[in-house]
Amino acid sequence: MNSIEAIYKEHSKMVYRYLLSLTGDSDLAEELTQETFFQAVKGINRFDRSCKVSTWLCAIAKNQLLSWRRKNPAMEDISESHITTGSVEETVTASMGRMEILRKMHELPEPGREIMHLRLFGGLSFREIAEVMDRSENWARVTFYRAKEQLRKELEKDEK
Repeated sequence: MNSIEAIYKEHSKMVYRYLLSLTGDSDLAEELTQETFFQAVKGINRFDRSCKVSTWLCAIAKNQLLSWRRKNPAMEDISESHITTGSVEETVTASMGRMEILRKMHELPEPGREIMHLRLFGGLSFREIAEVMDRSENWARVTFYRAKEQLRKELEKDEK
């Protein structure tokens, strides 16, 4: 296996973007990224190579976020300032506020919700999403499309 320094250089930006997409908070994402790699160093002997290093790191990152959320339940709200422009937002922004879009996204079932966050807020490519979720790129595209369509229908239904 590569040295932890090489692993950090290769994967730290991806882990950070993943956490940023889930939190919407750059400071928290940076803190959790550091904690992720700290935990990876502590548990490197448990890495059994049954998955990619990036998948293993994202699993650690997600666990770190869940742990943080258990300890800080009042801090979980998403700020509307971290929304990036995306085709879903462009189609509905004219008539609906960002908070309504976030509320509707929050109601989406998994894995669609997570893929929407990774794509729209984290700026991850479908290839990167597939790697994070240990699935195919085509699966990521199809799941994103279905979640986007479900979100569009829900937003249109509320407009009427």
